[in-house]
Amino acid sequence: QVQLVESGGGLVQPGGSLRLSCAASGRTFSSYAMGWFRQAPGKDREFVAAIARDGGATYYLDSVKGRFTISRDKAKNTVALQMNSLKPEDTALYYCTADNDWLRVGVAPNYWGQGTQVTVSS
Repeated sequence: QVQLVESGGGLVQPGGSLRLSCAASGRTFSSYAMGWFRQAPGKDREFVAAIARDGGATYYLDSVKGRFTISRDKAKNTVALQMNSLKPEDTALYYCTADNDWLRVGVAPNYWGQGTQVTVSS
C-alpha cells in the first residue's frame, strides 16, 4: 500500500510553468508505477502521464507531450510533474496516482492522492 500527497499547485499565467510534487509513503513504493490524472470543471477525469517502476518508461497524453515531464526519485519517495508552456485548458485538479500494475496505472489506478489545484489564467 502507498499513501500519496500532492503539492505545488497554484495560479500561473498562460505560458508559465509549475512543478507538481507527490510525496509517497509506504515500504513498497519502489514497486509501484506512478501517474498523474486531472479533472477540469465540467469534464471527465483525464489521464496525463505515467512512469514505470524503475523510471525507465514514460507515457503521456498527446496534448501534453513536449510540455510536461514526469519523473521519480526513489531515494526521496517522490514523483514530480514538470509542466511548461501551460495553457488555460490545463486548468484542473491534478491527482497523483499509483498502482502495482503498469496496465492499470493509466486507466484505473488503485491509489489516489487528494489533488492539488492548477489554474492557468491571465
